[in-house]
Amino acid sequence: MYYPVPTVKRALYLGLGLLCVGLGVIGAFLPVMPTTVFLIVAAWAFAKSSKRLETWLLTHPRFGPRLVAWRDGHVIPLPVKLVAWGSMAASMTLMILGGAPIYAIAAAGALIGFGAIYIARCPSVPPPKA
Repeated sequence: MYYPVPTVKRALYLGLGLLCVGLGVIGAFLPVMPTTVFLIVAAWAFAKSSKRLETWLLTHPRFGPRLVAWRDGHVIPLPVKLVAWGSMAASMTLMILGGAPIYAIAAAGALIGFGAIYIARCPSVPPPKA
């Protein structure tokens, strides 16, 4: 899925991809930072800038299978969904118990609700191959 682009755009996409890989690696070790979202963006950016880095990311033994599943069918495995929903619930609980203003709780609740629904609508297993 490599799409060649002009040199300046290619450099920007490459920089974005490298930045996102770095943030994704940090997120793999810090529980408060996501990993997969950054790697999805990195795969997209590498698809526009570097076939070699796109291939490296998609064939990575740890991250590759989930990225390929996302690319092929927007698959989010059930354990990942459960962690995401649990994190959302914990965040809302902390906001409420921490005494956040009601408008902040309402805004966060709306955004979390949209996120939870989006995650729920994504399949948990890849569709069968024809």
